[in-house]
Amino acid sequence: MSDLGDFGDFDADADTDDGAADSSPASSDGERAATSSTTDADDGFEPTNVEPSGEDVGIGTICVSQGLRVAEDGDDTTLRAYVTRGNRSSVRIGSYLLAPYPDGETLFCRITGLEYAQQYHADDATEIHARRAMRTDDIDESDYKFVAELEPVAVLYDDDGELKRRMTDRVPKPQTVIRQADDTAEIKTGLKMPDDGVFLGHLSVGGEKVRTAASPPTIDYRLKDDYDAGDPLVFRHTLIAGGTGSGKTHGAKNILRQYLADERTYPMADGREVTPAVVQFDPQDEYAQMHDDNPDLDDEFARRLEREGIAYGGHDDTTAFVPKVGSASYAAGHHRAQQVEFTIPFAMVHDNPWLVAGSGLNDNQYGALVSVLLPRFRKQYGADGTYEEFTTFLDDPALREELDESGRVHEATFDAVRRRVLGFDDVFDQDARPITDLVTDFVRPGGLTVVPTYHINDSRATETIVLAVSSLLIDQKLSNDPDYDRIKETPLLLGMDEAHNFLTDADSVQAGKVISKFTEAAKQGRKERLGLFLITQDPQDIHDAVFKQINTTVVLNLGDEDAIKSVNIPSNLESKVPYMEKGQMVVYSPDNSEPVELIGLPKCLTRHGRD
Repeated sequence: MSDLGDFGDFDADADTDDGAADSSPASSDGERAATSSTTDADDGFEPTNVEPSGEDVGIGTICVSQGLRVAEDGDDTTLRAYVTRGNRSSVRIGSYLLAPYPDGETLFCRITGLEYAQQYHADDATEIHARRAMRTDDIDESDYKFVAELEPVAVLYDDDGELKRRMTDRVPKPQTVIRQADDTAEIKTGLKMPDDGVFLGHLSVGGEKVRTAASPPTIDYRLKDDYDAGDPLVFRHTLIAGGTGSGKTHGAKNILRQYLADERTYPMADGREVTPAVVQFDPQDEYAQMHDDNPDLDDEFARRLEREGIAYGGHDDTTAFVPKVGSASYAAGHHRAQQVEFTIPFAMVHDNPWLVAGSGLNDNQYGALVSVLLPRFRKQYGADGTYEEFTTFLDDPALREELDESGRVHEATFDAVRRRVLGFDDVFDQDARPITDLVTDFVRPGGLTVVPTYHINDSRATETIVLAVSSLLIDQKLSNDPDYDRIKETPLLLGMDEAHNFLTDADSVQAGKVISKFTEAAKQGRKERLGLFLITQDPQDIHDAVFKQINTTVVLNLGDEDAIKSVNIPSNLESKVPYMEKGQMVVYSPDNSEPVELIGLPKCLTRHGRD
């Protein structure tokens, strides 16, 4: 087989070896003259301009070569567009396009696939085609068709000067010119995005912000936050899921900062407009920093935030309520927020006996604790009996024998309960003010309360404290006869980082009680002005009963396949999650908008990170 280099070295006008061309009968002078004349005539032809006159509008046209169909079932829809050569490098999967109808309505659609197809039938999977391509610097786009597959999202129409959307109910005309969506109003209407609300980030496609001709050129994404458009989504609950290093704490701080803005209020049943209180459980001791300004937030960035109506800067009304646990000490050199120590009084166990049930009590043992032992203890020591007194109470062998002989509590059951309620000496009734005496300071309209637990080394103690405090808040919120009107009468956002540690799917009595309580809180949140704000890197571990009540899911980078599957986002966005960079996110909030990609702010709105 000859080397392809032979083709490159061939010269049609070169003399053949040994004068063979001259001696050939076909190489007579007359024939050579005729050939020369023909060549001269060919060189004199003028090239024809095949480019159409006028200026191109849009990026291509709707084509029908493989069908043109819009159907109720998306799988039966066939909508494709031919993209012209000059526009091919600028289109991306996920980009938003507009296809106008003749009567002024517009089809808003999204690119779901991009394909090169041959312009002419040829087999280019050959050695000669490949070697030629390897020896040239460019690609002849005119040899190929570039086709985009489109997913219709909505039809946009004018209603007395107001742009509105409806489901796709008509097919565009063949050869309709399509253009990229670059108008903020068209994009927000097409994606059902509200104009006002709580800022989350900027709309993006493939990790790049969507740009418009407006100022600012970016498109802000916000969550509905007023009753004119239904219940505020803060009380429909939020989940932020992201792996280590994905920026979930950075993003969570920025979102919480918006809820702490001075102008953000919610109407209560008595007609008052009240700013919400935020209570954030903080296992890594990062959220108390929201008291301080971010030194990296410069004046230019601040002016941009002001133009977009984004609250920023340290929140002065931030207090760290530090649980007192044994000899554990809390160091707070990384923030300037006020610190208040508190303890969990054992008296709270009478309303929430599962706090001392641990993770090992079965139904029979839990029944003995609730129905026999705690009532007997309360009768003997009073409602303010301490944990130390309770353990002394259980150490009485006469009590054990009496309950066994009376058939009320079998001795084996008594022993099992006693074993499992031991070990809380460092949790209850410590040398600090009880949380029940601090409710007015703990829940403050417009205030941020942070409960750090990083200094606690005992996971059982951490779990008990978080569940005790959150149960106090939830019980008072849902009660028709609350003991603490401050909790009942204040809009409340309950934030929980590493939520998978507390709301997990487990078989123990304690887990069942916790899940039941939080599920009821989620269901009643809209009515009682109670919102859950859950943050986790393991969303698959959160109990399904709680997960089903979440309306807004914010997903950052996740590498675990089970975690990605558990967040229940559309498959086209699900495939992007493992490849998202820090700060990129997918937002799935059916009551707010179509599923979208966002890019969060590059800087934290408050202090973030330790020196």
